[in-house]
Amino acid sequence: MRLATLRLDGTTAPALVSDATATVIEGYSDLSELLTAPNWKTLAEQASGRTIDLADADYAPVVPNPGKIICVGLNYATHIAEMGRELPEFPTLFSKFKEALTGPYDDVIVPAYAAAELDWEAELAVVIGTPAYQVSEADAADYIAGYSVINDYTMRDYQYRTLQWDQGKTFEKTSGFGPFLVTDYTLGTRIETRLDGRLMQSATTDDLVFTPAKLIDYISHILTLQPGDVIITGTTGGVGHARKPPRYILNGETVEISIEGIGTVRNTTIVK
Repeated sequence: MRLATLRLDGTTAPALVSDATATVIEGYSDLSELLTAPNWKTLAEQASGRTIDLADADYAPVVPNPGKIICVGLNYATHIAEMGRELPEFPTLFSKFKEALTGPYDDVIVPAYAAAELDWEAELAVVIGTPAYQVSEADAADYIAGYSVINDYTMRDYQYRTLQWDQGKTFEKTSGFGPFLVTDYTLGTRIETRLDGRLMQSATTDDLVFTPAKLIDYISHILTLQPGDVIITGTTGGVGHARKPPRYILNGETVEISIEGIGTVRNTTIVK
């Protein structure tokens, strides 16, 4: 099943997506609200509201109001190697805030003072569907609503101003997120980034050091993961900052991030 949050008539609505159309799931403002309903999956499957042609769809961030966005750094073996680090024993966690999210096809507007070292990070996002506290790795799949695509868009100069990364990871409306929440997904498909059509990152999602199940186990032993919370699982090798010389996103360039079996986000950077 594929779900989305669509912009409609000045507001938003969750929708069930088929090959060519989306059907509104009535009574809820977006997927964040829908996922708080214990029977959200049944409500989605039985969607019977307004029908939207996908060619005319305007996608909001797929889960626009998560209570928590927990990011994982250094979680692909290829990326760890290019950064000159050893495989970690435990996940590296940091936060992104919901204000950083933007639609999967929206322009990313970057203030000129933050535009020196703009970088892409293709990432698999995991969305929680059931409250999860002290969940084992073996049971973690039962707590996942679905999977999506996100660009953990990064201001590297801000990121490395201190030992804490958050400040470079959560600039306003910079992280394209969506377009779909896919409820059934198996690790191992291709994850790629293209910058103005040029391939920059390419790997498979089974290169993750800590899988979604392991991350849910680890994080849920710290705090309760709530429906609609998002875990961003890390990026693979090929980021611009690690290149020699570094290659950053320039004004007017488009970053496209795809995960086979889930979807694609495509955002053009505008520096103002």
